[in-house]
Amino acid sequence: MAQLYFYYSAMNAGKSTTLLQSAFNYKERGMEPLIYTAAIDTRYGEGKVSSRIGLAADACLFSPTTPISDEIATKHAVNKIDCVLIDEAQFLTKNQVEELCFVVDKLNIPVLCYGLRTDFLGELFIGAQYLLAWADKLIELKTVCHCGRKANMVLRTNEQGVPITQGEQVEIGGNERYVSVCRKHYFDGLENQVAVPN
Repeated sequence: MAQLYFYYSAMNAGKSTTLLQSAFNYKERGMEPLIYTAAIDTRYGEGKVSSRIGLAADACLFSPTTPISDEIATKHAVNKIDCVLIDEAQFLTKNQVEELCFVVDKLNIPVLCYGLRTDFLGELFIGAQYLLAWADKLIELKTVCHCGRKANMVLRTNEQGVPITQGEQVEIGGNERYVSVCRKHYFDGLENQVAVPN
């Protein structure tokens, strides 16, 4: 039976790398994966999933208005899809996560979602919230804080590396804007407002 998976972490834990490795594994076995990524994230080009270690693959795009289950069902009717892989899954809507449940339960296609759990204020992203609630399997991918502890939080910083405590939930960026830290250094950074080691 197909299942819905949510691979979550702070930034720089290898989510995109893991997704690309999974896609490669399916292709190596003669199977057809379908990759999606968020249209809002164009850091590596439109319609691309790229990892920091240099791996990349073409991807379909989703935005908040994409009827994702209809798209997958249409593609599946033309050419059998063996697995759906979703990068930047935190940007899914509640309805899209429900649609992915339909893809798993009705179309019997495994769906592997990769994304952040929380934003720079420690709040759940909507996509992550419903994936945490509805996924069959939750898998935490780990990265480390500058102190060596597990990093499970993300700070947004200004040009001087000082944590920011206000702003829109979504602001696309990488290492120049965000730093993954442990909970202790997350709250220390917010409280002390001093530059955080990257």
